[in-house]
Amino acid sequence: MRVEIWSDIACPWCYVGKARFEKALAAFSHRDDVEVVHRSFELDPGRAKGDAAPVVPMLARKYGMSEAQAQAAEDNVGAQAAAEGLPYRTRGRDHGNTFDMHRLLHFAKEQGAQDRLVQILYRANFAEERSVFTEGDERLVELAVEAGLDADAARKVLADPDAYAADVRADEEEAARLGATGVPFFVLDRKYGVSGAQPAEIFTRALEQAWGERSPISLIGRADGEADADACGPDGCAVPQR
Repeated sequence: MRVEIWSDIACPWCYVGKARFEKALAAFSHRDDVEVVHRSFELDPGRAKGDAAPVVPMLARKYGMSEAQAQAAEDNVGAQAAAEGLPYRTRGRDHGNTFDMHRLLHFAKEQGAQDRLVQILYRANFAEERSVFTEGDERLVELAVEAGLDADAARKVLADPDAYAADVRADEEEAARLGATGVPFFVLDRKYGVSGAQPAEIFTRALEQAWGERSPISLIGRADGEADADACGPDGCAVPQR
């Protein structure tokens, strides 16, 4: 079974939602048969690269609230993150364009390191003092290396603005087709969707339901009732009888 997760590194609920989903997945009896794929979704695609701003004033402007209310909202997210065992800086964080991070995540997927890099980027953005938005490509290269990627290869991806750009846009277009207007957005076997950082028990129910409703493919064979045609399997190939 495949679970696709549309998310953005700048999204705090994606950070929390991933932890809650993973808690449910860890307890799921068929967890070894679940493939998790991370998909791209930008919360602020119009922001220029390198244009970073403090989070609290940004939230106040975006939602028409006071900075005190915005800070209270950040404190609430921080408390929920802490409940999941996640470090979260409620003060001093910034916000910026995440397009290059998404491009790097598509490269990491090819290298089998996507999930590791997602978690490292979340930690860097939400828990560390150094910004992932203002220190340039070398900061992202450093994080990519921590995830097990080659530094020169990661640097080459970041230096080419077209590298994996189509993959990011394809994910975003697919999210729109599926009706995702926000993130995190979880899609199970392209049959069920879970929107938002739901409690772990909701993810447990979704995993169990999606798994339980998986059905074997219906085979179309010969109408005369004879055995299936010759084929190869784990024990070898059928030997024609003369």
